[in-house]
Amino acid sequence: MTVPATPGVPPISAEHRRIAAERFDRANQVVAGGNFDYAIQLLLACCKLDPTNMLYRQTLRRTQKGKYRNNLRGSRLALLTTIRTRGRMKTAKRNREFQKVLEHGEEILSRNPWDQGVQMDMAEAADSLGLLDMAIFLLDQARQKNPKDPTLNRALARLFEKRGNFSHAIALWQQVREANPADVEAAHKAKDLAASETIQRGNYDQSSSGERPALNSSPASGPKSDGTPIDRSTRETAALQSRIDANPTDPSLYVQLAAVHRRQNQADKARAVLEQGQNATGNAFVIQVEILEMALEPFRRNLTTAEEKIRQAAKRKADDFDDDGPSIDELKKIRHKLLKEILAREIEIFRHRADRFPQDLSHRIELGQRLLKVDRVDEAIIELQMARKEPKYLGRATMYLGFCFNRRKNWRLAQRNFEEALEHIPATEEADRKEVMYQLATGHAESGDLAKAIDLGHELANLDFSFRNIGKLLDDWQDRVQQA
Repeated sequence: MTVPATPGVPPISAEHRRIAAERFDRANQVVAGGNFDYAIQLLLACCKLDPTNMLYRQTLRRTQKGKYRNNLRGSRLALLTTIRTRGRMKTAKRNREFQKVLEHGEEILSRNPWDQGVQMDMAEAADSLGLLDMAIFLLDQARQKNPKDPTLNRALARLFEKRGNFSHAIALWQQVREANPADVEAAHKAKDLAASETIQRGNYDQSSSGERPALNSSPASGPKSDGTPIDRSTRETAALQSRIDANPTDPSLYVQLAAVHRRQNQADKARAVLEQGQNATGNAFVIQVEILEMALEPFRRNLTTAEEKIRQAAKRKADDFDDDGPSIDELKKIRHKLLKEILAREIEIFRHRADRFPQDLSHRIELGQRLLKVDRVDEAIIELQMARKEPKYLGRATMYLGFCFNRRKNWRLAQRNFEEALEHIPATEEADRKEVMYQLATGHAESGDLAKAIDLGHELANLDFSFRNIGKLLDDWQDRVQQA
């Protein structure tokens, strides 16, 4: 059985899709082990087997960038090592073999994921194959390094116009015009598309039937027709809607309006606002993240409910009450599944943020911390080692690196990072300092250095004798020293 093909792409068999899915799962496993090269080869095969699958290509790009730690240049020898592949890509482009253009392009991007020329050729090929969303993705990735490049913005503006995202196309044409004020096409496009956007936003073609877009149905601020005053949230909603009508390409306005609806427990309206904002702003990053955050909320609420039920079940058990509900073990399994799902989604959110804003290393800290929680230790180490380059995050990053190397049973590297963390964690962050002292003390004890363990244990006990079981441990260590 074959799956219907995208225009320009040959039909993809169910067997090919199955093989691609298996390789994709394997790629995720080896990435967790830090083997980027093998993961990239697996993901290249996935994209070749199922070229229309955006998830495979997005994961491949993220892995390619992760290999080079988001240095925005890839391998230093990228030009030399891809000469032959570039030649094959040019031949494929000349022969209009667009699928091969994508395949050769990904091989080149595995050496330099920020190669603008290659991504522009790939976007042209994807568009020719009818893969418009993929073409937009490719050019958007290229903009990470060159967000103001007029050639790149011109090509992306045309794709957004083709998809009907007029507002984002206008914003890009304006950037082209700012880069070159004499650009006649940019000036004309901005004016022409403004009219198309107005028709789309106002939905004037439906005015004869009396229908209006959902977001434009909010009442204006002021009293209702019967004289009843309008509450604060209604006025706030109307004010934000007016600002959106005046400036539909500002993503922050959609986020604010969605927040108002969420405060009123109107999740459906909030989601509708964000989806409209996604179209109007050309998938603005802040809106994408907000949608991901919204999808997390039900899981967090369910986790709170599960934890409350566990507390209630434990209390009933302690009081010897009969309980016909789920057992504590069953509830704990539910909690574990919810935690696993929440962490997986949070990892996705923070990875998006880290990739989008590579200079803001706070996202690397959060990402590394969550990767550690799900036992993807080697991935966590990579993110945290990047984060510690920023002096203000050094203490926290090295603390979590200590946990990572402890998990890998490498006490020497764990000790080194914990000691560095203790030097840089400020005195005001007492909880973290006590935790690091405890880890150093117990680590020295396990490695046989009882003298250091006792010294650090006394220092910790002097701060907080009730911290974990440090008092009992000190007694045990001193007994071992005396016996020795």
